[in-house]
Amino acid sequence: MYSLTISQEFNASVETLFNAWTTPEVISQWFAPGNMTVPEASVDFKVGGAYRFVMQNQEGEQFIVGGEYREIAKPEKLVFSWQWESSPHTTTVTVLFTALTDNKSKLELIHTEFQEQEYCDKHNEGWLGCLANLPRALS
Repeated sequence: MYSLTISQEFNASVETLFNAWTTPEVISQWFAPGNMTVPEASVDFKVGGAYRFVMQNQEGEQFIVGGEYREIAKPEKLVFSWQWESSPHTTTVTVLFTALTDNKSKLELIHTEFQEQEYCDKHNEGWLGCLANLPRALS
């Protein structure tokens, strides 16, 4: 099994950063890499609740991911399953949120249980693309 870890700092309070992962209106502003959009983001934010995000590229092609919230510790930790609609494999995403100052926070994303290194690498690239868009949703 393969896994990836990404650590980044953001100019936002830990609560603002955490909420960017839990609020559909905010998720739709950033949860896709590059120029892709998020025309649909649904969240049942509770342990055992489901989420579903639709990412769409410029050509209109859609990539749909969904899963279930496994652990919620606001505003420190979020754990959820991750499954592309086109894949039989489920992986696990853990996001850790740490306050550095009142308006600066660290995010650590750990995505585990990849079957192949290639998928791990593609998700690393995708997550970096998503996180690059996150600051615009934090203002």
